[in-house]
Amino acid sequence: MHRNPSDSYLGQELAPAFFKSIQESAPPSPTKRHTKISVIGTGNVGMAIAQTILTQDLSDELALVDVNPDKLRGEMLDLQHAAAFLPRTKIVASVDYSVTAGSDLCIVTAGARQIVGESRLNLLHRNVSLFSNIIPHLAKYSPDTILMIVSNPVDVLTYVAWKLSGFPSNRVIGSGTNLDSSRFRSLIADHLDVNAQDVQAYIVGEHGDSSVALWSSISVGGVPVLSFLDKQQIPYEKETLENIHQAVIGGAYEVIRLKGYTSWAIGYSAASLARTLLRDQRRIHPVSVLAKGFYGMDEGEVFLSLPAQLGRGGVLGVVNVHLTDEEAQQLRDSAKTILEYQCQLGL
Repeated sequence: MHRNPSDSYLGQELAPAFFKSIQESAPPSPTKRHTKISVIGTGNVGMAIAQTILTQDLSDELALVDVNPDKLRGEMLDLQHAAAFLPRTKIVASVDYSVTAGSDLCIVTAGARQIVGESRLNLLHRNVSLFSNIIPHLAKYSPDTILMIVSNPVDVLTYVAWKLSGFPSNRVIGSGTNLDSSRFRSLIADHLDVNAQDVQAYIVGEHGDSSVALWSSISVGGVPVLSFLDKQQIPYEKETLENIHQAVIGGAYEVIRLKGYTSWAIGYSAASLARTLLRDQRRIHPVSVLAKGFYGMDEGEVFLSLPAQLGRGGVLGVVNVHLTDEEAQQLRDSAKTILEYQCQLGL
């Protein structure tokens, strides 16, 4: 049928005609759960997470929130312009938290940067103030969401998010030592000349200087490393082990010294957690969870990293990894370090 070009409009006229023959013969599309992820904060870390989520096809809809409207719109447009190269994902952005409504997962990366000479406690107070303007909005618009905190200091801020949200503790996690453990596995793999994917090793406790390397539970291909060395009477020095742990702790500092910030590794780490959570993969990740009652940590409500099973319901359980007496004490000491800062917040 002839149409006057002036009457034609692609969205209303051409599309129905173009798809008519296909739609009449094709069976209805199977129902699929709509998955939505919101990322709060579009700085280097937030955008690295957003980009990784898009390239790995983890969500049907991605919502971005930031206080800077120009940067926010610029980042949204930049990602939208790549639509032809990415899995189909709806990308939205706003300074208004209503854009996050119905999120399955909210990832918080927003945080104040430390000023030269500023104490860690003062920085923490500023971030608590920032979270008081973020978390209640997320809880309001997505009451069934899982909160993932990436902002630092991540363990204390995960506790803050838990308190401000009113959510059950299984739906509030911090990225914790998931990335630290990845660095740990990589360094051990380099030292033993094996593939890092064959190494099972955990850094637990604080995401920071008081973290604990669980040497006693390291295995390669299912073989416990330290017990194997002992049985084969192969000598090793504790100093070598400690040097590897210190390299893990210093890894982020080195990246920051060289490029000014960290982004890509934490982007992949957060995307890995998102995949496990939203696809109910029930994998074990060392993430910041409410630790009270585990490994003798009975004093106070503190969040720190423990090997936890994650799935669609959030934290499904904490793995009972064997710890030596020394490791257990180091973990309790790490909890005390975090608790000291929490007690000064007045929450």
